[in-house]
Amino acid sequence: MKKDKIIFWVTTTLIFLFEGVMPALTSQTELAKEGIKHLGYPEYFGNALVVFKVLGTLALMIPQVPKRLKEWAYAGFVFDFLFASISHAAVDGIGGEAFFPLIVLAILMVSYFYYHKLEDGKA
Repeated sequence: MKKDKIIFWVTTTLIFLFEGVMPALTSQTELAKEGIKHLGYPEYFGNALVVFKVLGTLALMIPQVPKRLKEWAYAGFVFDFLFASISHAAVDGIGGEAFFPLIVLAILMVSYFYYHKLEDGKA
């Protein structure tokens, strides 16, 4: 059980750092704005995406958040990572930019698996 908690918290914290903290701190930089523009999205889309990423990571990190809301946050991140990968592949071709979201998706899936493993153990 202790190993499961460690794996859950490490993977969930990585998602929090990659998808909550980093976007919150860097979303208004010229590099971030150019990245959204490069993919063909309007600037307001990037701003909305950052808000939802921060809220989603908080939902995953705060234990008191209802299970249903956590499920929605996990689902939202799955769509985010899949479409980020597709967008990069469509614009830049198959490369590191297209694969990196899939690596983060794998980390998210480990978090999700251990979230349920810990929740099922409580019952």
